[in-house]
Amino acid sequence: MDKENLSVFPVGNKNDAYAKYFVGQSYLNMLSTEQVGIANVTFEPRCRNNWHIHHADKGGGQILLVTAGKGWYQEWGKAPRALKAGDVVNIPAGVKHWHGAAKDGYFQHLAIEVPAKNGKTEWCEPVLDADYDKL
Repeated sequence: MDKENLSVFPVGNKNDAYAKYFVGQSYLNMLSTEQVGIANVTFEPRCRNNWHIHHADKGGGQILLVTAGKGWYQEWGKAPRALKAGDVVNIPAGVKHWHGAAKDGYFQHLAIEVPAKNGKTEWCEPVLDADYDKL
């Protein structure tokens, strides 16, 4: 399946604004910027974001709703978790993690930003090829 027909949500444009925080090509389509931010994020095969942390004084974090493809999620110090369409990942504020596509196909999820007081994202180091290739 090509990236344009992964799910009912349009892929959007190349994610150039955040490209420095990804290994590989991702695409971003903001579905909602009011009340709660919801982004449709599409990853080409092998694409993944850097390790990162969603900080907040209160509330915060992120929820991922997997809509298509196969991917990975990993929290710092824990084993990686394989993801498929229909999976839900709840990421509390303050947890260092990464997510991205499997090696052999596109991956898509809705990223829901949990409302936060003084919320911000800290971008950290990339997921190295040597670590990713072990998956």
